[in-house]
Amino acid sequence: MNESLVFLLPVLLFSVIVHEYAHGYVAEWWGDPTARMLGRLTLNPVPHIDLFGSILVPLFLLLSGSSILFGWAKPVPVTLENFRDRKWGDITVSLAGPASNILLAFAFAAALFVTRVISGGAISPGIQLLCEYGIFINFILAVFNMLPVPPLDGSHVVANFLPRPMAYSYQSTGRYGLIIVLLLLVFTPVGGVVFGVTRIWTWTMVRLALGIG
Repeated sequence: MNESLVFLLPVLLFSVIVHEYAHGYVAEWWGDPTARMLGRLTLNPVPHIDLFGSILVPLFLLLSGSSILFGWAKPVPVTLENFRDRKWGDITVSLAGPASNILLAFAFAAALFVTRVISGGAISPGIQLLCEYGIFINFILAVFNMLPVPPLDGSHVVANFLPRPMAYSYQSTGRYGLIIVLLLLVFTPVGGVVFGVTRIWTWTMVRLALGIG
């Protein structure tokens, strides 16, 4: 467990920060400087850390031996009214977070591949574990955040294709979002499917990076 904490928590924290940075970066591209003005367009972890979501929840899940692991950083503030195109601005800003996690997963896989090539196959167990966690965690974050449950990123995409009154009612359920997500993950097949698919992706990418046929 100690070894897991040493590698897993830093990777999770880094990944959720990159996720939020991506939201802010794309929002600024669409014309909204809110994140930069509030000091949130940075990879410095301090402004992004949410004590509950970035530390306590992941730590509790790890120490309890749960097969489910997730966490989050403070959401980057976005002002939709500043976007040149509100609909597509909201959609692309929402997709930017999960997309950044997918790119990070491939980056960790590439790092594992390069390390194998440079070392002639003699990879440090610590480096391999770090890369495997990087792949797994980032795929989890990408899939988890695309669940169409407000206020997760996937819900913003769905809401922009609904009639306005329906979209408003749909997004208003966001106040119960965390509870809904926990219930889905614990008491429905959703959690098993998400983690099962993610394990398969991780296993496949690790084998490819290690040159295992």
